[in-house]
Amino acid sequence: MGEGTPAVLVLGIGNLLWADEGFGVRAVETLHQHYCFSDNVKVMDGGTQGVYLVQHIRDADILIVFDAVDYGLPPGTLKLVHGDEVPKFLGAKKISLHQTGFQEVLAMAEMLGDYPKHLLLIGVQPVELEDYGGSLRPAVKAQIAPAIDAALTFLEKHDVFAEMRCDQLGEDDTIASLEMTLGRYEGGRPDAVNAFRHGDSRVLAGDGWSGPDDFDAEVAEMVARTGEPR
Repeated sequence: MGEGTPAVLVLGIGNLLWADEGFGVRAVETLHQHYCFSDNVKVMDGGTQGVYLVQHIRDADILIVFDAVDYGLPPGTLKLVHGDEVPKFLGAKKISLHQTGFQEVLAMAEMLGDYPKHLLLIGVQPVELEDYGGSLRPAVKAQIAPAIDAALTFLEKHDVFAEMRCDQLGEDDTIASLEMTLGRYEGGRPDAVNAFRHGDSRVLAGDGWSGPDDFDAEVAEMVARTGEPR
């Protein structure tokens, strides 16, 4: 990397297992399949790694984040947020724990004196989250291409240019988990009869499971039992 060449991180965050929560990861997957960059640009699936991303953030002069964000807008709406406004939008209406973690990552980077000079959040308002094992809804999936265009436009303003691949990479040439590529993930999902949609059926039995009638009383009883002589 030459002197004065900015270090760029294009990061997708989110959880593929909860429908539209996977938007950020699917966006960087698609970007990687269609475009290549010079060595100063890293395109990365950040998943739900939270604070483990801090060193990558510290190394970046320019940071672009793709994510599903609750802006309070109509479902499927794409919205760009710049600079100091980004942490506010990630924290105002958290849709998952990873957003709290990413707020902390940005705060840690700033505290350590390595905050990106240029920051862009490219977020889409989710349509559906409560669908365990589900994929992106059509309105959210349709925003992947516009989101990528927005990222490329932002980079061009900072003299960072992508090159379209002559041949799109195959699905197996992924920056994410091979087992979670879009085709495998969508094609391998069992139907609703065989796959519980609101949690992991190995933990939450789908046929008639319910919580305790009085949770506080049950906890109090358990605590009392721990003090009984053995």
